[in-house]
Amino acid sequence: MKRKKSLFALSTVLATTLLVMPSCGNKNKSATTGFGYNSRKWGGFENSKYRGQETGPGLVLVPAGAFVMGTAEQDVLYDYNNVERKVTINSFYMDETEISNLQYGEYVYWLQRVFTDLPEVYKTHLPDTNVWRQRLAFNEPYVEYYFRHPAYKDYPVVGVNWLQATDFAAWRTDRVNEMILDREKIHPYKDQKIQGAGAENFNTKAYLANFYDPPERKKGKGKPRDFRTKKGSRDVAVKDGILLPEYRLPTEAEWEYAAQGSIGNSQYENTDEKRIYSWNDLTVRMTHGKEKDRGKIMANFKRDKGDQGGIASQLNDAGFITTPVESYWPNDYGLYNMAGNVSEWVMDVYRPLSLEDMDDFNAFRGNVFTKLKLDQYGEIEEKDSLGRLMFIPVTRDDNINRRNYQVSDNIGYKDQTTYNNDEQQYEYGVTTLINDKARVYKGGSWNDRAYWMSPGTRRWLDENLSTSTIGFRCAMIRVGSPIGNSKKRNKTLPSSGIGKKSKKRR
Repeated sequence: MKRKKSLFALSTVLATTLLVMPSCGNKNKSATTGFGYNSRKWGGFENSKYRGQETGPGLVLVPAGAFVMGTAEQDVLYDYNNVERKVTINSFYMDETEISNLQYGEYVYWLQRVFTDLPEVYKTHLPDTNVWRQRLAFNEPYVEYYFRHPAYKDYPVVGVNWLQATDFAAWRTDRVNEMILDREKIHPYKDQKIQGAGAENFNTKAYLANFYDPPERKKGKGKPRDFRTKKGSRDVAVKDGILLPEYRLPTEAEWEYAAQGSIGNSQYENTDEKRIYSWNDLTVRMTHGKEKDRGKIMANFKRDKGDQGGIASQLNDAGFITTPVESYWPNDYGLYNMAGNVSEWVMDVYRPLSLEDMDDFNAFRGNVFTKLKLDQYGEIEEKDSLGRLMFIPVTRDDNINRRNYQVSDNIGYKDQTTYNNDEQQYEYGVTTLINDKARVYKGGSWNDRAYWMSPGTRRWLDENLSTSTIGFRCAMIRVGSPIGNSKKRNKTLPSSGIGKKSKKRR
């Protein structure tokens, strides 16, 4: 009898426990402990409401997928530096257009206004307008007017090297996140109102590290609630999903994937045809669409020797130099000028045989792994003169038990290298003229023949050099769902089928 009672008691306890334990779909309680989320009673652990990543200013979503990376054109230079292979790219965002003179002008204006005590910051980030000069051509008007005159404000910025483009992307990250905090009434916008703010300007990483305290902020206004206290508030954290990831240059694989725009040639799980350019057909002229557009040149490039834009009565691409960033037709991802106008910087360090070395998912060469610089007490060091947190290379001692990497600089990984104090050294001047400062740029420009408009072609230039034919655009990783924020679209994700009645096959 006692046994029956004990069994009955046990079954009662189990039944009660099952009723108390929340289901996986209950967002207010933990499926692990049953504790309440966002509750001071249960310690204040938060489960933030998140609707998906906001699309940053100027960006469009490029959905993830596999594609055949590499040149589809005849390799006229016989470089064999981009032989075809299959690669998968995670979803990411990319600028709809190239960065214009107006956008870059906003950037250098901000630098001049904020860093009044460091005028060299402004000067070193100005585009080099002298790139327009040629020994046997008269291009002085472009030197004087192209970057500064409003007639060219919507034209792509040129004369910007890889380092300047990378700094622009970092600056843009901070300004966009600052705008978001102001929009959400979390922190008032102050930077550009204060002449000479200098190192006190807003920096995303410094803010997330609780290293940023803007003057005269209104305590708690619009800020997330701190559930550890009764009526407290806190600064925004990564877990809130409010701030956007970093703007940056696209990787070579991302840029090539976006330029191909293969979504327009896909049916079911197949890509029917690989494009030579960013559009269908073997020609550079419009062969479809509205009748009035048929026969028009699809991009801004150099048609022939001495022919930059056609004759006076009938211009072909109407682009003797660059054209406005929204010229011509966008590709199937909604991106403008992925074939011509200006070539564009990407993140990668150039190697002729990158195709043999890099991973087949998010392929990239150029990783240098870093960590925050801490003082002797393990606290974050002071910010640098530009208001940014300081980072230093990771060391072997940091990665003794790590298998995926050990050293900081992985640019030369799998190179034929010599070793100096156990560090990889590329033999510049001995086996090659390429070094770790050689950066890839992609696409054709206003002064290139049609061959270079094929997404698979690739060239390189030292990261501190610039030309009148190279510009850039920014990218941003898509976090979370690769297919966007729409609930309807998210239903396309595969389901486990657990808890659902299976349908009989007919």
